[in-house]
Amino acid sequence: MNRLENEIHLAELSHQTRRHFLAKCSTGLGAMWMASMGQNLFGASQALVKDTSNPLAPAMPMLPGKAKRVIYLHMAGAPSHLELFDYKPELEKLNGKDCPKEFIEGKQFAFIQGVPKMLGPQFPFKQHGQSGAWISDRLPHLSTMADDLCFIKSMHTDQFNHGPAQLLVHTGTQNLGAPSIGAWATYGLGSENQNLPGFIVLTSGGKNPDAGKSVWGSGYLPSVYQGVQCRSQGEPVLYLQNPDGVTRDMRRRSIDALDRINQKIAKETGDPETVTRIAQYEMAYRMQMHATDAFDLKQENEDTHAMYGTEPGKESFANNCLLARRLAERGVRYIQLFDWGWDSHGTGKDTDLKTGFTDLCNRIDKPITALLKDLKRRGMLEDTLVVWGGEFGRTPMRENRGGGEMSFVGRDHNPGGFTIWMAGGGVKAGTSYGETDPIGYEAIKDKVSVHELHATMLHLLGFDHEKLTFPFQGVGQRLSNITKPGTKVVKGVLG
Repeated sequence: MNRLENEIHLAELSHQTRRHFLAKCSTGLGAMWMASMGQNLFGASQALVKDTSNPLAPAMPMLPGKAKRVIYLHMAGAPSHLELFDYKPELEKLNGKDCPKEFIEGKQFAFIQGVPKMLGPQFPFKQHGQSGAWISDRLPHLSTMADDLCFIKSMHTDQFNHGPAQLLVHTGTQNLGAPSIGAWATYGLGSENQNLPGFIVLTSGGKNPDAGKSVWGSGYLPSVYQGVQCRSQGEPVLYLQNPDGVTRDMRRRSIDALDRINQKIAKETGDPETVTRIAQYEMAYRMQMHATDAFDLKQENEDTHAMYGTEPGKESFANNCLLARRLAERGVRYIQLFDWGWDSHGTGKDTDLKTGFTDLCNRIDKPITALLKDLKRRGMLEDTLVVWGGEFGRTPMRENRGGGEMSFVGRDHNPGGFTIWMAGGGVKAGTSYGETDPIGYEAIKDKVSVHELHATMLHLLGFDHEKLTFPFQGVGQRLSNITKPGTKVVKGVLG
């Protein structure tokens, strides 16, 4: 072999990837590795067929889905169902009495010690609408929408700390590394708007959720499906605009050059992340014009701002609710709002059930009601699934950190029972499904797990939760968790 042939041979070898080597390995190790990485070997299920040049292209669901998009409102920290939607007269009678021993024996708590006191509802409840839904006086605006809401009062989880519980609610597992619901939705349905991300995240309350950005991550799905965190003030996405001296035409030419390089690499390696990189460069280029328009709240009239309670230019939950409607009408598939601060332990004024909790309710009541009414009057609520909730509930006992009575009133974490509500998107309006026990401690009737909530959401989007899978580590992974067989769609909440 002459010198030139040797150099060509070495160049060819340098382009042989780990994937090529392992696939051809005679010991079979290569095939095993490829199965773990998602190849259809040894019975591993196949991923959905996607256009690699446009992985977010709109796609038809497996089934006739009622919902085309989702707006998920997560109150990070877990709001008290006992002060909002789950009225318990029996708990009111027990207020101030020592907690019966059977309620605390064998239970895990984050902070309760010794024998706590029972704590009755802190606010009055009334029934509203033709449905007669019980809603406390902390949400006077939302109570006017009672007949549009579908309450699930028998939610339960097996996680009692915020981070793992938030991961479970949004990814189907308490462990890191799994895709979020929004990633699954955009993987299955793509996006109706090719100029904006298919999955957008907005936060308020001053902090991100305890579980961090993993709650909107893509996990083992291609990262093109992860949530894009945007801001409700200033530039929607940092560093989206061109640097000084770089024109839009120059940016276009540089992206075209990068695209050619990445297409060559993608063809040689088959790496889906290279395709993701191409798609993200293109998305960023298109977003330079379209994101600014979508996030410009000044385009809304004074009546709309008054209805939501928005203040353009400021970061707020109200602004995020109005942005959610603007993004929904522009075809964004999954819009996730996180509002931080709902961890009402009673350790101070801000976490006190009487003061801090009331402030939080005032922060969300008017904007959420405006969002529902706005979607409804635009004819969008029927195909937009709106979900509200936290990661678990709160205890019917008063928190007694250190074993003594605290200056402020609070409740500890309670995974045994909590409430979420849904609206639009094919759910049964004016319904309350499931029950907790007489003190709101444990779900006892028509219990709904987090995985069953996920299965129901996917059903409303037009997917069989057992068939929307992605091959990873030799198994067809799914949102509703392959380790929990028997997960069912909650048919009692379907319209």
